[in-house]
Amino acid sequence: MNIPSGPIWLPTVPPDLAQLLAPNLQPIPVIPLIALLALTAYLAGAIRLWATGRRWSRWRTLCFAAGCVVLGVTMGAGIEGYGYGMFSVFMFQQLTLMMAVPPLLVLGSPGTLLLRATPHSGAGKVVHRIAFWGLRSPTFRILLHPAVMIPLFLFTFYGLFLTGIASTLLATWSGHLGLELLFLGSGILFTVPLISADPLPARQTHLGRLLDVFAEMPLHAFFGVIVMMATAPLVAWFADPPSAWGIDPLQDQLLAGGLAWSYGEAPTVIILLVLLSRWYRDDTRRARQADRRHDLHGDPDLDAYNDYLTRLGQLTDPSQKGPR
Repeated sequence: MNIPSGPIWLPTVPPDLAQLLAPNLQPIPVIPLIALLALTAYLAGAIRLWATGRRWSRWRTLCFAAGCVVLGVTMGAGIEGYGYGMFSVFMFQQLTLMMAVPPLLVLGSPGTLLLRATPHSGAGKVVHRIAFWGLRSPTFRILLHPAVMIPLFLFTFYGLFLTGIASTLLATWSGHLGLELLFLGSGILFTVPLISADPLPARQTHLGRLLDVFAEMPLHAFFGVIVMMATAPLVAWFADPPSAWGIDPLQDQLLAGGLAWSYGEAPTVIILLVLLSRWYRDDTRRARQADRRHDLHGDPDLDAYNDYLTRLGQLTDPSQKGPR
């Protein structure tokens, strides 16, 4: 049986739904605390806006709160304890951190809320400037670029599990936590340029975002097929789960592959629907703006083209020629 070094709690009974969802915090619940702090700060900002009579979307607030709750439950319940020894549970956590939580957090537009709710005087002025600089910084621009984002996404599946990197990191509490933070961070970096309404260093076209989604969709699905077809444990760390859990490592690996193949599709479809709806809304808004400009000022290009056709008709129609 593999037992990671460090301050961890491992369950002593076989996993079932009740045990997986039981509120069993780890001795140092880093990510649940991050989720709690993020939710507290977000709600404080939203309440400040509402209290001063300024508008802030309740839908955005609900999305961000749901993301924090899902993050807290995934990393703060019994799931985390079983994730130390079961490939399927750890894969579920990875997919949740990368595919389910980030869209909810990003749809909450926390960057915009920070800029609106932070006072523009005193200490708040410093926070405001730092936040705006961070959102516009060249480093953030590089991190959000597809040339960085997509290879990072590939590494979190193929680079970690098809080499010995994952087994090495999973052997310690800090390595396990580092992987979880990597999953969450890479998921956020992938999601932000796709659906974020916050001020960003640069924005892709709708077509570019759509291509990024279609480039990502087969990545985890194909990885899931590789895992399901494997006839031996791919990750050495998960080859010897605690005997008290009654887990067959190969069956558990098969379930992990099935999750990688299927679980990530639903969040990706949701992102795709958000992209398409925003594309349609933006095109409709631009068309209406163009119609209003035409009604007020006319269309210079169209008017010039009509004048050209009129002159051309006068040259080719003898009845339009004047007397010689």
